[in-house]
Amino acid sequence: MGTVRDVTRELLREWGLTTVFGNPGTTEIPFLTDWPSDFRYVLGLQESVVVAMADGYAQAARRPAVVNLHSAGGVGHALGSVFTAYRNRSPLIILAGQQTRSLLPEDPFLGATDAAVFPQPYVKWSCEPARAEDVPAALSRAYHVATQPPYGPVFVSVPADDWDVETAPITARPRIPGFAADPDVLAELVSAIDAAVAPAIVVGSAVDQDGVVDEVIALAERTRAAVYESPMSSRCSFPEDHPSFLGFLVPERIALSETLSSHDLVIVLGAPAFTYHVYRGEAETALPPMYVVSDDEQVLARAPQGIGVRATVGLAVRALVERAGAVTRPSPRALVRPPQPAESTPVSGSYVYSVLAEMLPDDAVVVEEAPSHRNALHDHLPIRSCDMGFLAGASGTLGYALPAAIGVGIARPERKVVAVLGDGSSMYSIQALWTAVTEQVPVTFVVLDNSQYAAVRILGEAMGGAKLPGVDLGGIDFVALANGMGCATYQAEQPAELKAAFAAAFADLRPNLVHVRVDPSPEKIY
Repeated sequence: MGTVRDVTRELLREWGLTTVFGNPGTTEIPFLTDWPSDFRYVLGLQESVVVAMADGYAQAARRPAVVNLHSAGGVGHALGSVFTAYRNRSPLIILAGQQTRSLLPEDPFLGATDAAVFPQPYVKWSCEPARAEDVPAALSRAYHVATQPPYGPVFVSVPADDWDVETAPITARPRIPGFAADPDVLAELVSAIDAAVAPAIVVGSAVDQDGVVDEVIALAERTRAAVYESPMSSRCSFPEDHPSFLGFLVPERIALSETLSSHDLVIVLGAPAFTYHVYRGEAETALPPMYVVSDDEQVLARAPQGIGVRATVGLAVRALVERAGAVTRPSPRALVRPPQPAESTPVSGSYVYSVLAEMLPDDAVVVEEAPSHRNALHDHLPIRSCDMGFLAGASGTLGYALPAAIGVGIARPERKVVAVLGDGSSMYSIQALWTAVTEQVPVTFVVLDNSQYAAVRILGEAMGGAKLPGVDLGGIDFVALANGMGCATYQAEQPAELKAAFAAAFADLRPNLVHVRVDPSPEKIY
């Protein structure tokens, strides 16, 4: 026997989950008291920042992360990032405090009413255990739900007085493995690939998440299939300089259907089919015959057409590589990239990305949240790494990338991490710089400052909006903000200054911020 606190800590040790991301309050004191020396507590200055850091850490480390949040108000602050973690398929175990059990019937100060309901539907499972003795078992269940494909966040609310209650230890069972495809459906898919004239593969974030990018490369080369990245993908699941890579699908029905119309078979691997952002009417061109391979039954159920293949993407891809035969069909046409952007003052987003492509280390991780420059990123900064080379928020909720990059840096200290951020998105989580400095995580934060919510303005005007309020930000002094939290800073506006600033920042082993004034003129989105 031991206390709930002791049993829980031993469970976390056995699972290797001794790094905890948190922002504590008084209801968490019983969990945190006598904090073990072999545990690491990464403090964030706001709950949404904490969840985003844990999200980046979990994705980069390829294992779950533990998040410690305050009761109702703290969980409320965190919900935007919980939504993103759900869309990112990040295995987070969110452990929230709750008021003392004896006070709950009286709606106490800091108490969470219907605590387990609060984060739904954007957690895979949530619970406030009926008894204190049930807390370790609830955490064990949460662990196994979070780490079963499709991965995702889970939530456990624990009343403050539960931690001192005596309970029996429980066994820390290993993660539950994935599942293979139905062999008959897989054989049908292999036959379809063999018979196709011009097949295409659409890759999504689950390919990189399952660590099978190399296998997808082998599949594409063997079958001579064209490869596209799925719309709004939050990971790089195929090297963008590979001859088979033909670019990114647009999150709009007409353009996407036209892009895929030259193919007679489409195999979607680890992505929704498809994610759309804008509506410009219904496509007149029908999508080709399609197979959708996913571990998510909801993705398969809502796919508009095609044959669903339910399987863990890694297992399905390996099986396809083993069974698919080499073919003699022509290789796909090569992707023609836009010309090198011109130098200008202030610099364009496209020019910034072209300089980054020239100067980034080969194993760098790019964490991105600059929505108005996403096309420029695709055009001028091809991601080549086959292992966590790129990360973005799948939900589109701003404030993710700055703290997520810190989590990535903690998980993968051997890699150079560069976060490319818009000025607007930076301000949702700017306080995360404090954590980067406190933990000495050597991330370079590049802020592309066009003094506006440019994505809102550009898309708004494209939709017929005019004189939109709330899009102008004026001048924000990012150097002063970063310096105030102890972060090293660099500044650039002209092309020569940009290269010098990047060279200094990438050589700097401290966390640092590069403030780049960019041309406010709109760049094309989609």
